[in-house]
Amino acid sequence: MIRNYERYTIFALVSLAALLALAGAVLFSPWLWLAAALFLPLSALGVRDLIQRRHAILRNYPVIGHIRFLAENFRPEIRQYMFEGDQDELPFSRQARALVYQRAKGVEDKRPFGTIENVYGSGYSWLTHSATPVHNADSDFRVTIGGSACRQPYSASLYNISAMSFGALSGNAILALNKGARKGGFAHDTGEGGISRYHRQGGGDLIFQIASGYFGCRNPDGSFSRERFVQLSADPQVRMIEIKLSQGAKPGHGGMLPASKISAEIAEARGIPMGIDCISPPAHSTFSTPVGLMEFVGELRALSQGKPVGFKLCIGHRREFLSMIKAMLKTGILPDFIVIDGAEGGTGAAPVEFANRVGMPMLEGLTFVHNALRGAGLRDEIRLGAAGKIISAYDIARALALGADWCNSGRGFMFAIGCIQAQACHTNKCPVGIATQDPVRQRAVDVGDKSDRVARFHRNTMHALGEIAGAAGLADPSDFMPYHFMFRQSTGFRDGNEVYPYLPRGFLLADQEIPGLEDWYDRWERATADSFAPPEIPFGPFASRRKRRA
Repeated sequence: MIRNYERYTIFALVSLAALLALAGAVLFSPWLWLAAALFLPLSALGVRDLIQRRHAILRNYPVIGHIRFLAENFRPEIRQYMFEGDQDELPFSRQARALVYQRAKGVEDKRPFGTIENVYGSGYSWLTHSATPVHNADSDFRVTIGGSACRQPYSASLYNISAMSFGALSGNAILALNKGARKGGFAHDTGEGGISRYHRQGGGDLIFQIASGYFGCRNPDGSFSRERFVQLSADPQVRMIEIKLSQGAKPGHGGMLPASKISAEIAEARGIPMGIDCISPPAHSTFSTPVGLMEFVGELRALSQGKPVGFKLCIGHRREFLSMIKAMLKTGILPDFIVIDGAEGGTGAAPVEFANRVGMPMLEGLTFVHNALRGAGLRDEIRLGAAGKIISAYDIARALALGADWCNSGRGFMFAIGCIQAQACHTNKCPVGIATQDPVRQRAVDVGDKSDRVARFHRNTMHALGEIAGAAGLADPSDFMPYHFMFRQSTGFRDGNEVYPYLPRGFLLADQEIPGLEDWYDRWERATADSFAPPEIPFGPFASRRKRRA
């Protein structure tokens, strides 16, 4: 019988201690008021636990049950500091984070005693080096972005800051990132939250992102404002314009910023009123078809006086991207660039289902887009950016080999300014002041020091990129090709040309079809420039071209 009530032991002891301390303070010594001040609140807490109805564990284990919630709150930090292995990726391994911290601080980033990677495990990849390596003294690697219709092309670094909005990040974090970009000579994507005073104060090159909410260039009803866009895009700090169709963290998902979180500064940057929930619709209202998207690209390029205009997306239905290509061919309007975000991207808080199970990973998405543009004969006219867990020189080199012209990173640069991967970005309680609007918490971000770290991380990563390019016998990382990499699979290792091949130029438009590419031709047939919707497909398995011709 007594065992049935053992769970109340701590509460009983605390209550007894409170009574004894109270009695002792009154009868014997005023010093016992200190003990009473400790045990009386704990006793009151236990009473509250017994009568509340929200948490069953607290009703059964008053007082002591709070340890469970305390441990749960600190679980990410406890795990990564005490139990996490160097290669446990949740979502970035300790080894990866340490590399960024070391390069950002400018301290030793070498390690002794060989690799800790499982080089014989499936999924391992490596760079093939040359017997005649070269020394690359200059590591300021750049790519020119801007097609034939662009009048103000931009010379971009091969490594830039990915889209992270003011509002999601604190003002000090945005300012540190942008000042670091200015010091290092690379670009900073604004994210969909508009151009804030912190972006302008930093003075770094900006990629102005326009999403479905048209923040910064919207009318009061939420529609796109051409007049406001003309004003913003004329700023010389704005070097490129990016239309966001989707992001890797939550492709196909909109969002809402509650009115309670909208400060005067956020309202100013986004062009929204205070006191009203701010809605980001899942889809754009300015266009609804592939042709409409291309016409919007052309309009923004004209309104911005010829600055590079492109779009960003995480690949979903492959047929839909082929529809975009058909719209390019039909209208003659080409984006200057396309950024492929992978499903592993994640600076934005997202529902678990979206973060884990929606969207194509970056390597596959990049390879598909690269080959689709090659198949339509458009690859040389359009630059490709890649984003999705790209934080090391090896990550950049691999993306360049598979078709990217440059890379973006969000979380890598967050680590550079002090992110500890607490995974509290959506709570407004970021322990290091980066992903919060709490003015007290964000004071922890020293803009001067952190901007230096941003620039230093970029510089050291570019230096490392030059070194591994030289090891492969290349004078420029842009010359990486799939065959420079090997990929171990369950059946053994394979050349990069086999795993991620470059398909023939113009194969989608050629009169004669290439055997083995039937699935490509199937999707190309079903794609249309005038609609993202699929053609009617009968119930049951889709009859592929190969089956129809059999």
